[in-house]
Amino acid sequence: MSEQQPLLSVRDLKVAFKVGKTMNEVLHGVNFDVYPGETVAIVGESGSGKSTTMHAVINLLPGTGRITEGSVNWNGRELVGIHRRDMETIRGREIGLVPQDPMSNLNPVWSIGFQVEEAIRANGLANGRKEVKERAVEVLQQAGLQDAEKRMKQFPHQFSGGMKQRALIGIGLAADPQLLIADEPTSALDVTVQRVVLDHLGKMTSERGTAVVFITHDLGLAAERAEKLIVMYKGNIVESGPSREILQHPQHPYTKRLVAAAPSLASRRIGSDAELPPAPTDSFDVSTLAGGDQKNVAQGEPMIEVNGLGKVYKIRKGNFGSEEFHAVSDATFTVKRGETMALVGESGSGKSTIAKMLLQLETSSSGSIKIAGQEMAGISGKRLFDLRRTLQPVFQDPYGSLDPLTNIGNTIMEPLNIHKVGDRASRRERMYELLDQVSLPRDMATRYPNELSGGQRQRVAVARGLALKPDVLILDEAVSALDVLVQAQILDLLAELQRELGLTYLFITHDLAVVRLIADRVCVMQQGRIVEQATVEEVFENPQQEYTKNLLAAIPGANIELGMEPGDHVPHLRKRTDGEGPFAGQAPTGLPSR
Repeated sequence: MSEQQPLLSVRDLKVAFKVGKTMNEVLHGVNFDVYPGETVAIVGESGSGKSTTMHAVINLLPGTGRITEGSVNWNGRELVGIHRRDMETIRGREIGLVPQDPMSNLNPVWSIGFQVEEAIRANGLANGRKEVKERAVEVLQQAGLQDAEKRMKQFPHQFSGGMKQRALIGIGLAADPQLLIADEPTSALDVTVQRVVLDHLGKMTSERGTAVVFITHDLGLAAERAEKLIVMYKGNIVESGPSREILQHPQHPYTKRLVAAAPSLASRRIGSDAELPPAPTDSFDVSTLAGGDQKNVAQGEPMIEVNGLGKVYKIRKGNFGSEEFHAVSDATFTVKRGETMALVGESGSGKSTIAKMLLQLETSSSGSIKIAGQEMAGISGKRLFDLRRTLQPVFQDPYGSLDPLTNIGNTIMEPLNIHKVGDRASRRERMYELLDQVSLPRDMATRYPNELSGGQRQRVAVARGLALKPDVLILDEAVSALDVLVQAQILDLLAELQRELGLTYLFITHDLAVVRLIADRVCVMQQGRIVEQATVEEVFENPQQEYTKNLLAAIPGANIELGMEPGDHVPHLRKRTDGEGPFAGQAPTGLPSR
């Protein structure tokens, strides 16, 4: 590879963002090469400069971001200072991008098909309506989207997060670029679709000599899919080299912490030896939902009871007709107080639809839901308002679930304001306490969502979900956007709160390694139906369904041993307050200790 000329050569790259009148440097002289056909993974925690580095390469820095020094050489051509029109001919055709956030990168008023076709036309890949449409269908099929021709007529809001991400991958690959920058390309995808997409990327790389740069927080994916690994921390590259070598024998203390924090199938339940506390006496009394006077739900009694739950949507067809789509069919499960139930399955299997019905954001077509013994059918007015206080969501998409016009402090305080909890000073204090809990600096309270990375936004969403100290948290892919260190911290935090307050969690995820860490029981969903339901141990050690076996087999890096030095502790298995282990005395995100 040394005889080859690099496709992309980055030297001493420095990037700064203007804050007021001062320039705040976020990249401090980054150097790396990408060769033709090579797959490189850039890993690091949220805010370490991974996305900024690659966005600087293609001149897509947000807001006030500027390259202040350094060189970006593409195929022997200098890109720093290049004319905007010249850059636009390179972007898309020569360098493709799969952006991180599918919500804000697809136009909500245009159909998916129109947007893919527009990208194909813009890159001059096909001529004539028929040819463009055929190429668009082919592109979506390559990205792993089933029924591509039928789906072309649908709009982004009718797609799940994973399906939107697949459409973006299709657009990114449409022009057969020489280099594809994939920014968290599969963080919204379930493991089986992730495998389809990554296999396709791998095939494309070998056949056409396309280079791929993955920006990811998934170490398993980096180990399995990338030849070279670049580890970033606070705007610097701290370690780089062959990926497996680095992950099996990490040298830098930061890389060792990353590897130690990565969840794996060998992990055990956080706090699995801890006892459940008695029912809290000071929490919101769920029995007020029905205006009854019964006592709080006792330990081990059913908190969420779902029986025969179904949801049917009507999908429009041509000639003003419509057809029925069964998103959820005959779902039945029970979650006991203080227990964590994980709902797993592919994208579009109905997991989030169940969450929406539990939260009364969607009405069920059939079946019943009981929360703490109270029937939810027809609940409205004050009873629904009270339910909102005991049952809080953390939504999947940290870009779409935060108001861009509201600062972080007010976002976290919003539930406290709506439910009139305490006075203004106590709400502020609670907000700062929550920022501490999710390891965000207190000065972030005055910042806005567009100034935060995806992982930081997700931490804000978790903080808002915890604000009212609810009895039940419904977590829809709550840690999928987080890097492993913050993920470890949030999972620890959730486990600790569960032990202290006896919280009940419904955890919706496609990351089965995380399920192993956080859940007691698992429901496996396929095409709207629960096909397997058992304890975590039973599902992982003796899966009954072929579908479940495929889900487990598709986990990236499942068979790769990550390096652990003798005496290293996996932080998941310790309480954060014990003052030992790799995080002792420091915030795991590189923020100041508190």
